[in-house]
Amino acid sequence: MIEITVKLDYQGKCYQTNVIARRETAQEEIYQTALEQIQKQVAN
Repeated sequence: MIEITVKLDYQGKCYQTNVIARRETAQEEIYQTALEQIQKQVAN
């Protein structure tokens, strides 16, 4: 398992989140997980 820091723009704001994933996890899956985490934070 590795920890990846992901920065992305969501609704005009820049967010940073950490994703813990297996080394062989696809980049798209890591990005999707980060996006879901940010969407949950914004919703609350």
